[in-house]
Amino acid sequence: MTQPIPMSQDLLSALCLENILGLMVIDTAGKVIFMNQQCADYIQVDLHTSMGKHVNQVFPPSQMTQLLKGDQRINTDFYFHDGRMSVSTQVQLRHQGVIVGVLEYDTIQELSSFESFLNRYASVLNDELSYYRDQFHHLRRTKYAIDSLVGDSQAMKDLKNQIRLAAMSNSNVLITGETGTGKEIVAHAIHNASRRVAENFIKINAAGIPDSLAESELFGYEEGAFTGAKKSGKKGKFELAHNGTLFIDEINQMPVSLQAKILRVIQEKELERVGGETSISVNVRIIAATNQPLEKLVKQHQFREDLYYRLHVFSITVPPLRDHLEDLPALLEHQVSQLNNEMGKNVNQIDPDVYHYLQGLPWPGNVRELFNRIEKAMNYVAESTLSLRHFVETDGINPVQLPSLRDIHLLQASDNPLEEAKREAEKHLILHTLEQFQGNKTKAAAYLKIHRTQLHHKIKRLGIE
Repeated sequence: MTQPIPMSQDLLSALCLENILGLMVIDTAGKVIFMNQQCADYIQVDLHTSMGKHVNQVFPPSQMTQLLKGDQRINTDFYFHDGRMSVSTQVQLRHQGVIVGVLEYDTIQELSSFESFLNRYASVLNDELSYYRDQFHHLRRTKYAIDSLVGDSQAMKDLKNQIRLAAMSNSNVLITGETGTGKEIVAHAIHNASRRVAENFIKINAAGIPDSLAESELFGYEEGAFTGAKKSGKKGKFELAHNGTLFIDEINQMPVSLQAKILRVIQEKELERVGGETSISVNVRIIAATNQPLEKLVKQHQFREDLYYRLHVFSITVPPLRDHLEDLPALLEHQVSQLNNEMGKNVNQIDPDVYHYLQGLPWPGNVRELFNRIEKAMNYVAESTLSLRHFVETDGINPVQLPSLRDIHLLQASDNPLEEAKREAEKHLILHTLEQFQGNKTKAAAYLKIHRTQLHHKIKRLGIE
């Protein structure tokens, strides 16, 4: 049996130092004060004559002297010199907090060893890089995508197709639609499907900031631009959206004084911060949204015509809920599912009367109003079924006014049950519309898209008081 060879501490230290690849130490003057034989043999220099020389005289490509100052304590370099390569690690040496030198050693020598290392870990590294790249893109993505728009009606199919076309383009987009239709979701979806998806999506609501702050919010400011300005200045929304997308919601309320500056950024692709004297180049795609027709504001001199045409390159109109009521069941089920998670509910059934009731409402607030009504009703659900009484309790509607699908047999007494059902539905819709507009028949008729005289005839015919 082989007996272990006894080693002294001095012998052990010498063996360790000699078997470390490429070991070299320099002092604060950059002179070599230690080098093992392995290092000297590999870089092909004489060990004894190298002592005391500057490291770059001994090994010209050395980067060791860079660690002789500063707080960086460790560094790794690739060396390619005279047909040899190495992956070297440099360590800053300190004594009582003071830098006294730098130590360097090789982790890999010879190209064949490096190639073996890469082959061994290439697939793992690629998988890791792919994972982090996907995570990065996910973090930079917007909250909503095309799939966030619920519904399979023709109106929604057309909208989704327009979003895809807009995403393929780099032109500015103007989104129009009534309040609550989901214009911001459309803006998110366009950015998410575009080539700018990896860049920032910055949004600003023109109605949500005071006129006095709007300019600095959009264009940023320099140090000392005004009282209370940050010492370092601040980037505006346009700069933050560089190479990405800037979503301006309710642009119809943008101060006229700023519209000219926005136009200049679009045309010249540059801006000046408040208090600044130099121009800053920006590459921004603008998506603007409005719930009022801008062409009407242009005629009233409340919106610049030239800016309107710059924005109105690609136009998308988001349909109101009343134009795609066939999507109401899908919207209802989607929102109930969302609220189950948020509210800790377990609603897995929806009474058919709920669909019938919701389809008879005028929806001036569109999908936003629908989701609000559903959330209010869900607060009253203690069981697994969402029923009509939960909406009756929250909306304050007299249940007698609501025709029930379960009570359809009551219509059998009529000579024409189908016409009777239509009559009841029409009566309910007119009643609810009048309630929404506090009895104003002119507004109710306009909303129902009929003449006021026609509404009077219907009210009389249906016996509405």
